[in-house]
Amino acid sequence: MKVRFGYVANALSLWDASPSKALTFTRYSELPKQERLEKLKSVTAQNLYHTKRILHYNIAHEIKLYRFSSSLVPLATHPEVNWDFISPFQSEWKELGQLIKQYEMRPSFHPNQFTLFTSPKDDVTKNAVKDMEFHYKMLKAMDVHQSAIINIHIGGAYGDKKNTLKRFHHNLQTLPTDIKGQMTLENDDKTYNVAETLATCEKENIPMILDYHHHMANQTENNLSVYLPKIFHTWHTTNKTPKIHLSSPKSDQAFRSHADFVSLKFVLPFFELARELNQDFDVMIEAKQKNVAMQQLVEELASIRGIKRIASSTIMW
Repeated sequence: MKVRFGYVANALSLWDASPSKALTFTRYSELPKQERLEKLKSVTAQNLYHTKRILHYNIAHEIKLYRFSSSLVPLATHPEVNWDFISPFQSEWKELGQLIKQYEMRPSFHPNQFTLFTSPKDDVTKNAVKDMEFHYKMLKAMDVHQSAIINIHIGGAYGDKKNTLKRFHHNLQTLPTDIKGQMTLENDDKTYNVAETLATCEKENIPMILDYHHHMANQTENNLSVYLPKIFHTWHTTNKTPKIHLSSPKSDQAFRSHADFVSLKFVLPFFELARELNQDFDVMIEAKQKNVAMQQLVEELASIRGIKRIASSTIMW
């Protein structure tokens, strides 16, 4: 069983490398009109440059999984801005994509919690489609749109899960087919558990990402062992390796919050369960210390008898 590890957005081992530099609409509005576009370009250029630095860090450390920041482009979907963030940076997008392809990295995006298809309000669904299109445009500009994934949650329950799930399936029809083809769903920590998310993925033929921390906060009646083979099976129609999200609780009192690092004790039962299936999978670490937490967990796992570290961020069990 081979397991590769990655992290989210920012390599904390690099100095001042945030790919999420922001420009608020308030600040944008305060600028003279002739300066607004240049400020948008300036912030975006900085984020793209820092992303390139991070990709080079990943290459040097044999890290094959990376989740791009969804804040690469400021105000990209704001209705009063609506600017062309692709054309001015064609060479930069292309360069990022070439690095990803040359070094066989697995990229992804995770739009925010407002990107959902369960709302009874049409404008929320339209904005969800717009946000998914935004992420897809960036992947397409890098020419990695077919290998990448865009992961979201199902959304709220609105007091009626049964009818809300029906609305989810209906609203999802408004999403362009090519974008849906790169979409995944994950279980959440309060509303839609593993069983409900799996059923939704199976109905829509969408791969499912298991978030183990969320599962422990929002468990099902049956043990995870009942669902894990089926979760892995949702990936069989793709050419992609199943993917898992791992983090651990900040504390017993703040169980849903992510800790700085990943507790080996907390996640080891999952690895032992997965080992029984002998299925290769990828792990996205969602700890606050990002790449530092990822490397620490890999080292701790590699110290266990029977687990071999075969690359900086890959183990074999």
